[in-house]
Amino acid sequence: MTIRVVALVSMFGVLIACGGLLSLGEQAARAQQTKPEAFTVTVPGMAEAAFLTTKNASTDPGCGGGNISPPIQWSHPPAGTKSFAITMVDPDGQKGLGSIHWVAYGIPASITSLPAGVGTSSSKDLIAGKNSAGKAIYRGPCPPVGEQPHHYIIGVYALDLAPGAIEPGLTREAFLAAIRGHSLNESSVVLRYAR
Repeated sequence: MTIRVVALVSMFGVLIACGGLLSLGEQAARAQQTKPEAFTVTVPGMAEAAFLTTKNASTDPGCGGGNISPPIQWSHPPAGTKSFAITMVDPDGQKGLGSIHWVAYGIPASITSLPAGVGTSSSKDLIAGKNSAGKAIYRGPCPPVGEQPHHYIIGVYALDLAPGAIEPGLTREAFLAAIRGHSLNESSVVLRYAR
């Protein structure tokens, strides 16, 4: 009987030491403190599913845009991140086959945002890949007039590859093949555009 009492007292002490008798609210708060923040991507000034403006649209004939890439920022990248990459894809484009509007990579881990327009000109902070038109530049949206709004998925990849590890001018497919096994995490935001 004495051994059982000692064992129970010992177990009670372990529970207290480990926080086993904390209320559910206290346990949740403690778990929240130890849980790392999620890798997150935003477009400053635009909520999820907001509409891109004509300044972001293509300058191709009939599109009427300014071809300015939207600003992008990201936070809480995973440990071990050495560089970032960005893609902008319209899964509704080309009658559901999808259109690639932007591929950029080799962005140093010290950078956590890109200003508007950086995809439209050369930059020391990124390496350009090819869009669906075969050009190593941002290409703004230009969906057919009267179609439902197209969705534009801007994804940011945290990579364990140093800037410059991937050759310039890759298509999205070649880029994805190059980062296989090197993506630590990806986060995205979806915007829309219609004409």
